[in-house]
Amino acid sequence: MNDVFLWCEKYRPNTIEECVLSQELTNTFKSIVRKKKIPNMILSGAAGCGKTTVARALCKELNADMMFINGSDESGIDVLRTKIKSFASTSSLNGTSKVVILDEADYLNPQSTQPALRSFMEEYSSNCTFILTCNFKNKIISPLHSRCTIVDFTIQQSDKKILAKNIFLRIKKILIAENIPHDDKVLSQALLKFFPDFRRFINELQRFSTTHGEISEGILSANVNLDVASLFRVLKGKHYSDIRTWVVENMNNDSSSLYRQIYDASWKYMKPESVPQLVLLVSEYQYKSAFAVDPEVNLLAFLTEVVASCEFRD
Repeated sequence: MNDVFLWCEKYRPNTIEECVLSQELTNTFKSIVRKKKIPNMILSGAAGCGKTTVARALCKELNADMMFINGSDESGIDVLRTKIKSFASTSSLNGTSKVVILDEADYLNPQSTQPALRSFMEEYSSNCTFILTCNFKNKIISPLHSRCTIVDFTIQQSDKKILAKNIFLRIKKILIAENIPHDDKVLSQALLKFFPDFRRFINELQRFSTTHGEISEGILSANVNLDVASLFRVLKGKHYSDIRTWVVENMNNDSSSLYRQIYDASWKYMKPESVPQLVLLVSEYQYKSAFAVDPEVNLLAFLTEVVASCEFRD
């Protein structure tokens, strides 16, 4: 029995054929598998669309020696100087190719880590290749763009219908395998809410089914309920990498509802004298969210100010 608890990991595809992608992307990655050579790549697209899954699947299909680095957790230059250099500079024991997957590479420091990575790609090109995944490719410096094949996971209008259908069929297989009763109509409506964030869709289904034992209409209203307890826990601990992870996982929610739920929960998790300051911050950043070019940065700025100016209950 598979002992992996999270469905998104338990049912993560191991081959390109199993990945839910547009036909164009499927053809692109199948071509790489046929050539048995992974180039330096930047995989760019929205959260949960399959970038990391594809990177891992390529390595598994080609039996590559892989190192996985999460850029949001390890963004400093020391990661290159120690872990990556040690891995990239040595030959694989089994003679296979070596691949470094830099997940969430748009969090890597653009002043130090990203420029250093440029020289690493050149120095170890005969021994190791690099796959960078990111939500915002404009946060990756131009010299890295020029050294990589850019693969855009943006979904074209013409591909949405078939992708939604394939995601729906994959989700049904998971629910059947987990013996979770479900209503196809409700499942379709929930899919529309989360599409194209496949990972978020799976996580919400698992969360709801764990509580209710089935997938029913309740998920259509419950999906906007945020895990504010975990947010206030990482805010209190000043765990900035976890704060960023929470933001990425919750960006699909309506911004007004998101700020409101944080405000509603503040009375429980913050000291009373800090609540008025939070009210002012909520008012300011909720307004800014309507005009922000990058809503993720706006929300991160809000939470950073909360950490800096508010006190939390013990």
